[in-house]
Parts: sequence; structure tokens; C-alpha cells
Amino acid sequence: MALKATIFKSDLQIADMDRHYYATHPLVIARHPSEDDERMMVRLLAFALNANESLAFTKGLSDTDEPDIWDKDLTGAIQLWIELGQPDEKRIRQACGRAEKVAVFTYSGNSADVWWKGIASKLERLDNLQVINVPVEMTQTLATLANRNMQLQCTIQDGQVWLADNSQSIEAHFTVLKAFK
Repeated sequence: MALKATIFKSDLQIADMDRHYYATHPLVIARHPSEDDERMMVRLLAFALNANESLAFTKGLSDTDEPDIWDKDLTGAIQLWIELGQPDEKRIRQACGRAEKVAVFTYSGNSADVWWKGIASKLERLDNLQVINVPVEMTQTLATLANRNMQLQCTIQDGQVWLADNSQSIEAHFTVLKAFK
């Protein structure tokens, strides 16, 4: 029998002063059996950094034709495609062809560095691609916020990001390896 996804719920309050975006998102997050708390919380961080009313989690690991998160307009055109991990060059190129913008959040420490060194020169001409590396120490810290019912606040100001629940506040650090042009 196949394992089922574990359901997490989060009320994510976002105050993004850099983009002047303020909203609460009641999220239902289906964590795939092969996904751990670190990856799930990186997904939540990626959502918070790009939040808008039409941003949505997809089937993710359960469907290889979809990203982890996307933003589609009313016509069904993909405005933003968000991948997690270390996708191969072909997948990134296909995503850049299908979406207006593509963001990749990598988070696996040294293996992410090796992946980026091997793929960076092949992707430098993709103007609609952004690559962000979340250090492994940060993902481990973010994982401590994981709970089946989360009440989270995310504050973004001057490029600084804080995630907090009722018991702790974490300043999220990451590095932009490649920015949108």
C-alpha cells in the first residue's frame, strides 16, 4: 500500500515591506512521504518570499510536470515557477520556456554548491531565472518551526527575512546565486 501525504496547516501572516504586500494565507501543505521537515519549511519560505493571492502549492513531488509552487494568471499562463532542490539543466530550461519567471531554491549544503558550480555557466543566459541557496544550518533551524498546525508570521524588510511562531523568531539567511535580469 502506498504511503499518503501528511497534512500540515499553517496560517502564514506576511508583512513584506519591500513589496508592500500584507496578507494572511491559510495554507494546507501536503508533505510527501519522501519529504522531510527541512524541505517543507524551505517550500514555506519560498512561498513567503514570493507570496501573492494567486501563488499556490502544486502536487510537487507527486507530479514531475509541475513545480513545487507556481503562480498562474487567470488565463492559465505561468507567471512564476518555483523549484526546490537541484533540478537538472533540462528541467530548468523547460521551466524558463514555460514561465515568465523561474526561481530555484537550493538547500543541501555542499552538494548544492557542487551542483551550482557544475551548472551555473550553462544557465547564465537565462534572464528569467533566479537561483537562491538556503544554507543547511538555516534549513535545520527552519525545521524546528514545523508543526502540524502552525501559526507563523513572516516579516520582510530591507532584504531581511524573519519567520516566527509563538515560541521563537528566526532570521532567515540565504544567498542569491543568480538574480533575475
